[in-house]
Amino acid sequence: MPQAAVREVEEETGYDVEVTGMVGLYTDARHIIAYSDGEVRRQFNICLTAHVVGGALAISDESTDVRWVSPDEIEDLPMHDTQRLRIEHFLQGKTTPHIG
Repeated sequence: MPQAAVREVEEETGYDVEVTGMVGLYTDARHIIAYSDGEVRRQFNICLTAHVVGGALAISDESTDVRWVSPDEIEDLPMHDTQRLRIEHFLQGKTTPHIG
């Protein structure tokens, strides 16, 4: 699992990262994601923490904007409630991962 996260971060941001921990495991059978290509999924997400060890900021085919933001900017960013929840859990700094 950490290898997949490292690969995805590099593909989508240009950064090389080292996984350092887990924020939580998120699943909700009621949250159905329908993509424009016809693919349909239910939410299941493992949210990990990491730090940058190399690479350079880059936009890919899978990203439209890549940048660092401060915690006080997060509230104004457009995102789904489930993404916002994961960020809130990270910022709370809990030592036990969220399961739910």
